[in-house]
Amino acid sequence: MARAFFSSGDLIADRRAHYAVMMSEAGDHSAAADLMRQSLDYLNAQFLQWPAGMFVLSEMHENAGETDEAVALWHKLLKLDPKDRFGAGLKLAQCGLGETPDTAPPAYIEALFDAYAPDFDEALVDKLHYCGPQKLAELITKHFPERHYQHVLDLGCGTGLMGEEIHQHCGLLSGADLSEAMLKKAEDKQIYTRLIKADINLSRKADLVDEALPQPDMILAVDLFIYIGQLERAFTLAAECLRRGGVFAFSVETHDRPELPNSDGSCDDMILQPSLRFTHSARYIQNLLQASRFEVLDYQHIALRLDRGAYLDGYVFVAQKL
Repeated sequence: MARAFFSSGDLIADRRAHYAVMMSEAGDHSAAADLMRQSLDYLNAQFLQWPAGMFVLSEMHENAGETDEAVALWHKLLKLDPKDRFGAGLKLAQCGLGETPDTAPPAYIEALFDAYAPDFDEALVDKLHYCGPQKLAELITKHFPERHYQHVLDLGCGTGLMGEEIHQHCGLLSGADLSEAMLKKAEDKQIYTRLIKADINLSRKADLVDEALPQPDMILAVDLFIYIGQLERAFTLAAECLRRGGVFAFSVETHDRPELPNSDGSCDDMILQPSLRFTHSARYIQNLLQASRFEVLDYQHIALRLDRGAYLDGYVFVAQKL
């Protein structure tokens, strides 16, 4: 999905920036960068900084093949914004100019999804044909056709797309997400018993599981792990939160090509893609599930959704805690 536009707070600068974005979308990236730079220069003359505009300019330079200019801006952005709301550090890592982090910066994820929230469902489902929740629900039902869950914990619940698929099959439904705006959208659907603002990578069991409620017998994570590279901590946390015999079901994006001979996930475990999302191999996921005390019941290769006109490859997994 396209990034939301962050206003500079100045009408003239915003107008120039909008024209620049339109030119970039039309494919004239160098001219767009020139116009975007004018917008930033106009603000600089007033001693104003616009980090969001700087990031937009960096992407225009990148698309124009002007890598040095883009890299200089990413370094500048990291100094201006150490929490890295725009993913400049991820950009540098993806270009091989920095270490690949274990996870995307929390500030980046929160800003990204706070901006996406107003039109998230429409953009993802109607325009990009997103089917991750439906495919995962089908795989769960295949293995547990009659099971009713006492308490389901939906990690990275977003606006509640996965919750809509499962809420009729459970007594309690808890959701956790880093984005306050996404949680508000999920609350509006009135299907969640409890909603928690939490960063899964920094959370402990006590942050996610209320001792006054039954221990979860299912944990879901749809489109969550694409923002986490190294999944060891997340899988360990899932095992701690889930009762024995409980179901752990989730999706990942992948760089595997199962249709090709000898492509069984034996490539890189994890890759940071130009989209600034992480993809994982099936082999890595299976090994990590086993190491985290889960039995892999099934997994399927699926087309998750459209991205720039092509379908993204992914997997849905269903595992059970031993």
